[in-house]
Amino acid sequence: MARIHFLTGNAGKVDEAVHHLAPLGHDVVQLSIDGIVEPQAEELETVARAKLEQAKAHLPDPNDWLMVEDAGLFVEALDGFPGVYSSYALSTLGCHGLLRLLDHLHSEDLHVEAGLRRAEFRAVAALMTPQGTFIGEGSCLGRIAPALDGEGGFGFDPVFIPRDLDLSGQPAEIGVQGEVSTHGRTFAAVDMELKGKFSHRTEALQDLLAQLGTADEAASAS
Repeated sequence: MARIHFLTGNAGKVDEAVHHLAPLGHDVVQLSIDGIVEPQAEELETVARAKLEQAKAHLPDPNDWLMVEDAGLFVEALDGFPGVYSSYALSTLGCHGLLRLLDHLHSEDLHVEAGLRRAEFRAVAALMTPQGTFIGEGSCLGRIAPALDGEGGFGFDPVFIPRDLDLSGQPAEIGVQGEVSTHGRTFAAVDMELKGKFSHRTEALQDLLAQLGTADEAASAS
């Protein structure tokens, strides 16, 4: 299989990628490059593609694969902020700052509060190979917690509670107990296996792998 150079300074992202890609035979290694410019764009895919173009000259072997993953937290009450600017918001506001922006959105009715604090994680996994560039997308519906919870994960994981999933893996209605649940805990408070059942990053990687499989089948048939 392939050696995949994952462009990121976040070891937690690498661990997640290894967790999903290593069992398929892929060798995932971290690629850290100084000077990568964060594009000013409104779409995660645009940002990811721009980073691939900047980083491809740094591959030790042109036959190796290059992967970039970009994700953002989109908070409905903040008109989608921080969105594509999540990395900047995390470094400047942090999780505490995000919670302060939503201080006024509380209700004793948990169902109502979940609606007031609706949020969505979105992710794009972009993979550049000698055969072309593949883009996987994923999302996870949920809400912003009233306070930090948990010490695991990374980024905004300590403040994001995913919506329960039904038997088909789809988000359950707000206030409805699903078959898969964190029981009101954040991503930072659950293990990687459970987080992976909800994770926007997992969904983006799975979408990416499905496209790779389709491309391989087409190449074999031609």
